[in-house]
Parts: sequence; structure tokens; C-alpha cells
Amino acid sequence: MKTILKTIQWLLFIVLVLIGFTYFFWIPSVQEPAYALEKTWGKKGSAPGQFNEPTGITVKGNEVFVSDGRNHRIQVFDLEGTALRQFGVNDLERPMNLTIAKNELYVADYFADQIKVFSLQGDYRRSIGTPGTGPGEFTIPGGVAVAENGDLYVAGFTTQRVQQLHADGSFVRQWGITGEAGTFGGKLRYPTDVALSKKGTLFIADGYNDRVLAMGPDGKLLTKWGGPFAMNIFGPFNGWFTTITGLSVGPSGNVFVADFYNDRVQKFTQDGSFLNAFGIESSGPTHTTIAVAEADDGSVFVADYANHQIQKWRPGK
Repeated sequence: MKTILKTIQWLLFIVLVLIGFTYFFWIPSVQEPAYALEKTWGKKGSAPGQFNEPTGITVKGNEVFVSDGRNHRIQVFDLEGTALRQFGVNDLERPMNLTIAKNELYVADYFADQIKVFSLQGDYRRSIGTPGTGPGEFTIPGGVAVAENGDLYVAGFTTQRVQQLHADGSFVRQWGITGEAGTFGGKLRYPTDVALSKKGTLFIADGYNDRVLAMGPDGKLLTKWGGPFAMNIFGPFNGWFTTITGLSVGPSGNVFVADFYNDRVQKFTQDGSFLNAFGIESSGPTHTTIAVAEADDGSVFVADYANHQIQKWRPGK
């Protein structure tokens, strides 16, 4: 009996040590004052200012651009949620993550297997790419980023890769192995979005690996983060993810990550240091955070997929 009790005591001790070790090394504390929800707007529908599964968001100056997924359009609002204009109904099939470069809006059109480009006023300009799995081709693109020189970086959701292309669509290189999902050996698992820093660091939302990868301008891995060792261990803790659906680098230089199944945004420095996390805590719909963007004044806008609305968050003081 004594031997059994001692064994149980040792097992409990080991479990407690492991829990303490995990919290100390892999669950960072919040480094900033809490964000506060300032307002929301929208409901399910097809009228101006209404949404049917918003799936992407970006901000330019005083305007917020939203992918209104199943309404096949882009809607534009001021920073307080007043509807300004809409476009793309005849040109888009399922718009996803967005980016703006040189006064043009780039849209990852999920079901069209292309990147669509519009003026900021909504004039359709061109499409990039064709359906397929070859170099420069897309199958279910989830997100796009554009470099200063015009190069495009496109996250291919089901092709398990991120491609870099020249502005004319010609292939440069890729990360991930086409058609092979994985966690190790340079593989990706359903990448959903990409973003670029001003210094040319490429951030990849390795969606179903529950991690962010940061690649240098030379294409080599700089760092990665998301749970222990960034190796597809998911969870609800600070710095951990449960499916990433979007990310962005804000004017502040910080990286904002849409942590979809945890219904929250997480904020990091570019080297992956955890800063903050925020989201709506309720017993209502889940899947509330699919895309995120920061405005010049530090406000953060979130595409709320489940509630068919937009959230505006204010940073704490």
C-alpha cells in the first residue's frame, strides 16, 4: 500500500512540475492594457451595411474594406461604420482576405482561383493567375500580400503552399510542398493568409498547423510561434492558436492574428513575442474572429464571421 501511495505522490508531483513548466515557458502573460470593444455594426442580410459571412478586412486611412463573402462583394465603411460604397458583385465569387498596395485593393477570390484587383473606388482592373496547381496557378487562394516592388505572395489553401510571383504573375518561388500537408520538412497545412512587414519579412498564417511562420527577404525561416515549439499543438492559452484564418501587420508594426476557433485576436511583436489577446466572451455564436486589421490610430477592426458584423476595438491606456 505504501508503495502505491508513493507512486501516486510521485506521479502527481511530476504532473504538477509539467504544468508549472508549461505555464512558465509556453504561456506568456499579457504585456499591455486590455483592449475594449468600442462598437459593432452589421447583421445578416444583403442590404448595404449588412453581411453574409464577412471573411476579410483591411484599413486604408479613414476607410475600412470588408469582404462580404456570400454576398460576393466588397463593402467600404468609414471608421465609425457608416456605409460608403460597395462593389464587385459581378466580378467576385467568394472574396476572402484583402490587402491594399499602391492605392489598389487585392482580393483573394477563393472560388474563382484568382487574385482580383480593384481601384479603391471599386473599379475592376485585372485578374492575376489561373486555376490549377502549377507554378503561378491557384486553387482556393486564401490571402495575398504585395511587396514594394509589386511582387505578390499568395496563400494557396488546398495546394499547401505560399507562392511568390512577379507583378505579371510569373513564378519566383514557393514555401511548402504542393499538395502535401504536413508540419515538418518545410511543409504547410492549409495556409490561410500572408502579410509583409515594411522590412520585407513575410508572415505566413500556417492555418491548420496553428502557427505563424516569419520568413526573411532571402526566403529563409526567421522564427515561428504558436504553442510549444510551434509544432501543431493547439489550445486556448496565450500565444497558442486553434486554427489561424487571417493575419496582418499593422501601422504599429505589430502582428495581429485571427485565432478562429478561440474566437479572439492575438497580438505579437514581429519576433513572435506575445503582447495581448482580446475577443468577445459570450454564450452566443462561436467562430467570431476570421480576419483582423489595425487602423492608423491603433483601433483594431475584426470581421465577425458568426454574427455577420464588424467589431471595432480600442486599445487600452
